[in-house]
Amino acid sequence: MTETIPGPPGLPILGNAMDVDPANAIMSLGLLTDTYGPIFKLTLAGREKLYIGSVELMNEICDEKRFAKIVHGPLEQVRTGVADGLFTARPGEEAWAIAHRTLMPAFGPLPIQSMFDEMHGIACQLVVKWARFGPNEKINVTDDFTRLTLDSIALCAMGTRFNSFYHDEMHPFVAAMVDFLVESGQRAGRLPLANYFRRTAQQKYDADIALMKKVATDLIAERRANPTDKKDLLNAMLHGRDPKTGQALTEDSIKNNMITFLIAGHETTSGLLSFLFYNLLKSPASYQAVQREVDDVIGNNPITIEHMSKLPYIDACLRETLRLTPTAPAFSVSIRPDSTEESTFIGGGRYEVKKGQPMTVLLPKIHRDPLVYGPDADEFKPERMLPEAFSKLPPNSWKPFGNGSRACIGRPFAWQEAILAVAMLFQNFDFRMEDPSYQLEIKTTLTLKPKDFYMRANVRAHIDPDYLEKTLYVAPSKDSKATNKHLNDKAVTTTGGTKKPMSIFYGSNAGTCEALAQSLARTASSRGYEPHVNVLDSAVNKVPSDQPVILICSSYEGQPPDNAAHFVEWLQNLKGSKMLGVKYAVFGCGNRDWASTFHKVPLLLQSGFEESGAEKIADIGLGDVAGGDIFGDFDKWQDENLWKALGGNADEQEAGIDVEVDTSSRRSRLRQDVKEAIVLSNELLTTEGEPEKRHIALKLPTGMEYKVGDYLAVLPLNDTKNVRRVLKWASLPHDATLTIKSGSNTTLPTGHPISAVDVLGAYVELGQPATRKNIIKIASSCTDEKKRAEIMKLAGDDFEREVMLKRRSPLDLLEEYPSAAGLPLGDFLAMLPPMRIRQYSISSSPLADPTTATITWSVLDTPSKAASSKRFLGVASNYLSSLEEGDRMHVAVKPSHGHFHPPKDIENTPVIMICAGTGLAPFRGFAQERAMQIKGGRKLAAAYLFIGCQHPQKDVLFSNELRQWEKDGVVEVFYAFSKAKEQSKGCRYVQDRVWEERERMREVFDQGAKLYVCGSNTVGEGIGVMIKKIYEEATEARGKSKTDEEIESWFQDIKSNRYASDVFA
Repeated sequence: MTETIPGPPGLPILGNAMDVDPANAIMSLGLLTDTYGPIFKLTLAGREKLYIGSVELMNEICDEKRFAKIVHGPLEQVRTGVADGLFTARPGEEAWAIAHRTLMPAFGPLPIQSMFDEMHGIACQLVVKWARFGPNEKINVTDDFTRLTLDSIALCAMGTRFNSFYHDEMHPFVAAMVDFLVESGQRAGRLPLANYFRRTAQQKYDADIALMKKVATDLIAERRANPTDKKDLLNAMLHGRDPKTGQALTEDSIKNNMITFLIAGHETTSGLLSFLFYNLLKSPASYQAVQREVDDVIGNNPITIEHMSKLPYIDACLRETLRLTPTAPAFSVSIRPDSTEESTFIGGGRYEVKKGQPMTVLLPKIHRDPLVYGPDADEFKPERMLPEAFSKLPPNSWKPFGNGSRACIGRPFAWQEAILAVAMLFQNFDFRMEDPSYQLEIKTTLTLKPKDFYMRANVRAHIDPDYLEKTLYVAPSKDSKATNKHLNDKAVTTTGGTKKPMSIFYGSNAGTCEALAQSLARTASSRGYEPHVNVLDSAVNKVPSDQPVILICSSYEGQPPDNAAHFVEWLQNLKGSKMLGVKYAVFGCGNRDWASTFHKVPLLLQSGFEESGAEKIADIGLGDVAGGDIFGDFDKWQDENLWKALGGNADEQEAGIDVEVDTSSRRSRLRQDVKEAIVLSNELLTTEGEPEKRHIALKLPTGMEYKVGDYLAVLPLNDTKNVRRVLKWASLPHDATLTIKSGSNTTLPTGHPISAVDVLGAYVELGQPATRKNIIKIASSCTDEKKRAEIMKLAGDDFEREVMLKRRSPLDLLEEYPSAAGLPLGDFLAMLPPMRIRQYSISSSPLADPTTATITWSVLDTPSKAASSKRFLGVASNYLSSLEEGDRMHVAVKPSHGHFHPPKDIENTPVIMICAGTGLAPFRGFAQERAMQIKGGRKLAAAYLFIGCQHPQKDVLFSNELRQWEKDGVVEVFYAFSKAKEQSKGCRYVQDRVWEERERMREVFDQGAKLYVCGSNTVGEGIGVMIKKIYEEATEARGKSKTDEEIESWFQDIKSNRYASDVFA
């Protein structure tokens, strides 16, 4: 039975032009696929077009007996520059057939193998450049891979050298090509009349085409003036003959295909390599597997053509990268022009397709079809692309090079070039991201590339940089190999003097462990050491053996921080006693609320070093952030364990920060790991007299994307009241500036003046409880002996009761004891941890608006326990509360770990969501996404939402929205009111309501439902207990009683795939 093909309603004249973002059309079309399903229609430029997003339909339309590639949309515009070149020729154009038959032999196995030496020579230029840059140079990944691939196609196919690695600027062809492709894409979305009025854009477009044609003309003229018998692509175009007709390519066809090959021959491959390195740096296990394969197959020897077929894992990584991010992300087909039918049907007769109607294949969605690639289709897993698994994929489920006779002719060239580049780079370098928290952003022309992706390259430990260039061609001699000791010396630099070297490596996402590392560095400096602080990933293959090595690291749901993931993976794969002579100590941060993974990574570091032969300096230190005194825990471990073992003058105190005060100028510096969002609205959700819960809508920065279940990280500012308190204590005017001396062990800006208000407002945590060391430092500056004794008591037995429980900060103590006014400002700043980002669950869906995200939160504003006259203000919650429409704030999207996203198979997998308070936030996003999908005509499995709050008239969030969604069949809602339980079936807490509805929910769970929990750790624990209780009752009813151990085992098992929780303190 025929079904109506869904799609968003259009506007008069414009059609659906407003539904597709011209700057990121593929992302827009992907969201429309999520909304409307595997086929939908849009009216663009007055023409109805279909879009395909499933393997089932893809397999059907790849039948070349029924359908043929068509050129329309952006490709139609590209014809302006390259006419009937191989990529843009229309079906039936004779020029395409002649060129295709003539040039196919140039891409056979032997000609491609003959290009190896030239490819290798260009790749060597890249290796040498990165080696000379050194480990501290930021590498623009896409730029350098563009240089590599452009120079390779120019040399191998056309015998010319662009020498891109020897110029700061790209070859002019690249800029002209990029602008040409961008404008072609934009012109496709405009009405023809609109282009008439864009005179400047037209002039630039014409100039870009002229430049590309000039490059092609010059290359042809150069070859004709200096002929060669080289069997390359250019000679094939100039001298080849069509084996069928005997015709040669026309002059115009040669130029058109020269430009086509220069564009297609480098643009997509540079994108592939860039995406691959992003994926490998985000997947340490795959990264290590690539490096092991290179070491096993090639070792230290020069790479040869024989190695190319012996690297199956690299091959799989390239395939998997093209699955996730096909650099040519779409192609279009239609009913064959020679067909006698005016329409046909696809999808088992469900959908009618008319003759001449374009069908665009959306490869990023087809390649992530969960029916083929499973629920983890969005994850990078090269193992699914290894030869045996790849051979079992359904037909037409992996199509990054196009289809049939119109598939990419240059695939063998690109594949050999990519494998060679990856093997050479991994043979010679260790890599790490410039910013480990970077999340992929896509730059779209007609192809896809990562945007703003940078990394660092460090020559590997067994390679001597002085001999690197030579070893690319000749196997290194024993004398030229670097020893581990030699490289360990280079791994940590010291600045001389009589101080001893020390390496401090940290893994940190939120900044706490980095602050501890900087604090330790200041203390170490005062104890006769020259500390070097860096991220753990910088120590891969470079753990020094001639100095103490201190590791400070946290766990995130059992996973290492972003800047420690590669080190942990490397450590887990070490064999034998590779760390003999290394002396180390470990301090770990954890959160006891995640009991099953508490301190998992620090303990792994401890055991990994021990098993690899390293010598422990001191017992491991373990701190608990949930206890509220992680800095005190760290100080205690330093004093009682680390420094006792290392020695040094115990009377020396931690060094402060050397600060100059300047009241005549000011300057601010923003953090770089977040971007500006604009506040659209800020709404109070609760009634007067109730604790504030708010909902803020933000216009996201261009290019920032998110999925339902993700977090929004917010970089807050301290409340101005607290900043004024510091200025008053320090006797500073409001416009004072500070200059923090370069070389200070601090995360604060150094070396230039910066406003004191900016430092205190944006860079430090003013409310962090004082540590014992902070208190001792404050006491030492007190001039009143009686008061000094009082302060010292706070560092002793009174510490827990009077400081930690009351959350008294250094500022609180300095205000309380004015006689401690002699404390230097630098010492005060050294006590303050750096400002941390705060993560909030996103409470919206990109299907509603991909440019907007919302968060929903509780405002923390309570009486201070330190003094009844003061208020304790949550830093981020009050900062967010103060924002108004039009304000700008700094945010970053952080992906949710684990399974906290809607199921892939939404048509067949029910969902049960349980929350309390603002734990509703992510589930509002879940429900909004479902509402958009149902509105688009999709048939979804059922959804159930359990909500705990206090009173139906006071703090029910989004009540009108949820009522409407219930009416629309989006979700069924169950409430538990703690202060009005008579209105919720006698259920006070949300877990009680789950128990009340257990019979129904058990049936839903048995149907394959996924269960999600969000709320405080108390809610998480309560729900966990209740779920186990329901399971226990069910097993008893079936006569199969379980022990407590069996019930816990079952619970842990479902947490791996069907139970996702997001709990907070």
